[in-house]
Amino acid sequence: MARLKVGVLISGRGSNMRALLEAAADPAFPAEIVLVISNNPDAGGLDVARSFGVAAAAIDHRKRAREAFEADVGAALRAAAVEFVCLAGFMRILTAGFVSAWQGRMINIHPSLLPSFKGVHVHEQALAAGVRFSGCTVHFVMPEMDDGPIVVQAAVPVLQDDTADSLANRILKAEHRIYPMALRWAAEGRLTVDGNTVRLADAKVIDSVVIAPE
Repeated sequence: MARLKVGVLISGRGSNMRALLEAAADPAFPAEIVLVISNNPDAGGLDVARSFGVAAAAIDHRKRAREAFEADVGAALRAAAVEFVCLAGFMRILTAGFVSAWQGRMINIHPSLLPSFKGVHVHEQALAAGVRFSGCTVHFVMPEMDDGPIVVQAAVPVLQDDTADSLANRILKAEHRIYPMALRWAAEGRLTVDGNTVRLADAKVIDSVVIAPE
């Protein structure tokens, strides 16, 4: 069976992109990364992608209008025969038109348990709120920022001496686990969006309670 052709959009070092590349390096993984695009020509993730033998391109958003930038990104994705898009630390808000063109075929990872703590400085938000758990979320992309049907989440306990950096580091490890998982499910055709709910075929039943602190 042909592997799903995936494009990844990044803005920085691309640590979640690396997790996807490492998963896709296994020929048995049902998706392959065929193109990485960054809106930042200096993004370290571009060299990471090239080190995996993946085509990488910079399309600088600062040198063109928003619509022209997105048109160039879309053209590059189509030229590479991309079928599915993963946002991995992509720090640009996409227009409704671009999102609509990839509706149901574009996912994002966010470092909080959505719908809580959208936007930036999410770990500071979590600590200020005094929550006992934070985590990360993979979701289908909608025009609204950090919104859309949730594919998978991972919860991470917030420790009493946590800083924003220490919490971010633990959550990042969870991000690297669940993003390849979500892409695998998408590539296997196991995800169905029903309104604001994502249904996973053959999902494992989890019946447990985690308490923090205990």
